[in-house]
Amino acid sequence: MIITGDDSEYIAFVKARLRDQFLMTDLGPLRYFLGIEVSSTSDSFYISQEKYIQDLLARAALGDERTVKTPMELNVKLHPTDGDPLSDPTRYRHLVGSLVYLAVTRSDISYPVYILSQFVFAPTTVHYSHLLRVLRYLRGTITRRFFFPRSSSLQLQCYLDATWASDPSDRRSLSAYCVFLGGSLIAWKTKKQTAVSRSSVEAELRAMALLTAEVTWLRWLLANFEVSITTPTLVLSDSIGAISVACDPVKHELTKHIGVDAFYTRAQV
Repeated sequence: MIITGDDSEYIAFVKARLRDQFLMTDLGPLRYFLGIEVSSTSDSFYISQEKYIQDLLARAALGDERTVKTPMELNVKLHPTDGDPLSDPTRYRHLVGSLVYLAVTRSDISYPVYILSQFVFAPTTVHYSHLLRVLRYLRGTITRRFFFPRSSSLQLQCYLDATWASDPSDRRSLSAYCVFLGGSLIAWKTKKQTAVSRSSVEAELRAMALLTAEVTWLRWLLANFEVSITTPTLVLSDSIGAISVACDPVKHELTKHIGVDAFYTRAQV
């Protein structure tokens, strides 16, 4: 059991009551939990999975000591029919599943893990080679960790983007976003859109609506934690067209098929 909060007296009271009812041991401040390592200083917290990565690399048994600077090559397009089918896909599935959990603290591998997880049903030699590249990237960046400053402001700021018709198998677009609370990254996602977008503006607007829903929930969650959000949340997009539609969806008659996303985003603003 993990007890959190900033009232040390009440935490001590809860632990004492629990000891009266259950056989338990007080392990002290959180250090390690389900593969996640937590450390703190006077001005910050750090979260990492260094030991988890070491164990993962040991299980992968890579035959060399090479490292790479990026987890995936730029603009790579993977197809289900690339390469020869693996005789035993169990190893591929196990490693990809481990990477999915690792992405809890390593947002930099979210995109390649999303791509590779699409082929767990029938992986090929090409897919496996890209999986090994992610592992070599992790070997070279094993000490990276999340940094959460204690003095960070409690205001949300978000970034979003979309890749239009980027999936060669069905031409659906990808939505991607990240959310910062002050200087701390607290939420991120890469997700294939549920419908085919007929323009880059449409793809960007769908990503904007997805992020808007996330921001709405986060503001509600912070309010429940009695964290006062006094300023509007900045949602930063590089699509002039999507911003224009979101600001005034009424005048864009050709966007009826994406009107729900446009009006939802505008309503939240």
